[in-house]
Amino acid sequence: MSKAVVIGAGIAGIASALRLCKKGYDVTVFESNPYPGGKLHAFKTDEGYRFDAGPSLFTMPWLVDELFELFELDPKDHFHYMDKEVLCNYFWEDGSRFSVKADRQQFAKEAAQEFKTSENKLLDYLQNAQKKYDLTASLFLEKSLHKVSTYLSADTIKAILSLSKLSINNTLNEVNERYFEDPRLVQLFNRYATYNGSSPYKTPGIMSMIPHLEMGQGTYFPKKGMHDITMSLYRLAVAQGINFKFNERVTSIEHEQGIALGILTEKQSFEADLVVSNMDIFSTYDRLLENVKQPKRILQQERSSSALIFYWGINRTFPELDLHNILFSRDYQKEFDHIFNQRSIHEDPTIYINISSKDRPEDAPPGKENWFVMINTPGDYGQDWKQLQEEVKQHVIHKINRILQVDIRQHIEVEETLNPVGIARRTSSHRGALYGASSNSKFSAFLRHSNFSRQIKNLYFCGGSVHPGGGIPLCLLSAKIVNDLIPAA
Repeated sequence: MSKAVVIGAGIAGIASALRLCKKGYDVTVFESNPYPGGKLHAFKTDEGYRFDAGPSLFTMPWLVDELFELFELDPKDHFHYMDKEVLCNYFWEDGSRFSVKADRQQFAKEAAQEFKTSENKLLDYLQNAQKKYDLTASLFLEKSLHKVSTYLSADTIKAILSLSKLSINNTLNEVNERYFEDPRLVQLFNRYATYNGSSPYKTPGIMSMIPHLEMGQGTYFPKKGMHDITMSLYRLAVAQGINFKFNERVTSIEHEQGIALGILTEKQSFEADLVVSNMDIFSTYDRLLENVKQPKRILQQERSSSALIFYWGINRTFPELDLHNILFSRDYQKEFDHIFNQRSIHEDPTIYINISSKDRPEDAPPGKENWFVMINTPGDYGQDWKQLQEEVKQHVIHKINRILQVDIRQHIEVEETLNPVGIARRTSSHRGALYGASSNSKFSAFLRHSNFSRQIKNLYFCGGSVHPGGGIPLCLLSAKIVNDLIPAA
């Protein structure tokens, strides 16, 4: 039986392993950590709080379901999730608040009233978001951008003929300012740039299709928490005979005469007919392919944003909050200038608060809540993160106190933190970037690394740092693209 090696047990690595297994390969996954999932991990505290450590937004759940369906299993027997009626609660410093509902008509009606605009304009914006998605999904999300055959399809030709409708030459902020007068509504839609670690003042207007993923296709929550995405797929992989080697760091991808032959780890040499790296693409070249010419233009792209996360056990409940909550900065543009130009953190950052105990009460003790408090930051460029972390914590506490009218410090009974240095160490993400390269250029999609090596045959790449990008859905799609590139065993 042909052997395949997957480097990294992140969500894309597990998905790739499953697809290769279905194709008849004997698959072994090597992971340096003692657990599967990469960023999609979780932990518990002695005080009874459970936290999803990484990604907290779940869209396009059918990409998980179809991995079970590959093996003729009913996903509902193995993985359970619920629709969210409230997508996100937004808070501004002027005291205004707005709750985005999943129902598009209800959102348009309530937003029109709150932001003094028309329902038709809001619905038109969302309709255009869907059109952009429908025009480009098959090209940018579902196929390799680095194969000539991709550009010969009818879908691609249709997308190219519609370039004028995709707002590629405008920034996301410019698109939103053309539509809406209320700066709060502009800020609400600008936030979607952060879904791929970019700035709304730099990323192209085509990114205005991202709201369609939430408002058109829905937002969901796994009934056992985000970590169950990882664990359900891991259990499926083990049941299908996929072998996992945890606590075993890969040190080199072995190749000869331009053909991948296997890997070296800290413990062994392992031969294989093909290798799939789910490791950050920069780190893959830097650590595993040291004697291979690097694609410098691709690897030297601007990194996406990173994050500073406070995991707080809160000893009371907040009825005004839901699963997803945003407390906006007064000056959004200055915040992104700090992140991408100054590589620092604005004193008034936007705060994201995720509370999984709202939908899964057992994630916190009775009468309490588990707060995942995150702000966007630059990657690690040698900043003094110990000092920055303490400064940011004070700013975050003061902002929460102002907006929620509370002294939050007296309610924090548990605290853990994670900064870009820790993210880089745990996940091998270069500079702790959450999404690999940023999308702060209209050419970013084409500059992401391909899902295959041009120099080494039988070497492939998946995960958030390569095409089509970061986030759970795109990582799962990267595994599908790799699968399409590899012949059956």
